[in-house]
Amino acid sequence: MRVPARDLTDDDRELIAYARRIVDTQSDGEDGVHTMGAAVRAADGAMYGGINVYHFLGGPCAELVALGHARASGARELSTIVAVGDGGRGPVGPCGRDRQVLFDYHPGIRVILPTPDGIRSVRITDLLPLASVWTPEGGTQPFDPSVFGRD
Repeated sequence: MRVPARDLTDDDRELIAYARRIVDTQSDGEDGVHTMGAAVRAADGAMYGGINVYHFLGGPCAELVALGHARASGARELSTIVAVGDGGRGPVGPCGRDRQVLFDYHPGIRVILPTPDGIRSVRITDLLPLASVWTPEGGTQPFDPSVFGRD
């Protein structure tokens, strides 16, 4: 299955560089627990970052920390997100939990990740095809095919 993807924009490359700076400056090195940096861009162009908080009981991924940072700073509409691994690993795709959170809270967001054609951006709705939307007010909603419209 091929997921529709876009070439990176200058804004996308800037977001990747921001996430890379976070993980490069805040990582603990080979034996550390802070191994992923993330950055999210708000609709107004502002960027917010995060780093993972690993714990053996579980902990938030860098993407979730970046989402929290954006919201705590007042950003409610987000356009793009990326996570970058330490040690020069570059962009990586979000885990399943992060995909679901992104889908539920920001169904219009684009995700920068590796594809068969290189690093590209894709819509979160293309990473969770046929998913049902969850809302804090109503819980899991019936399937709505309009959520998966093409842009």
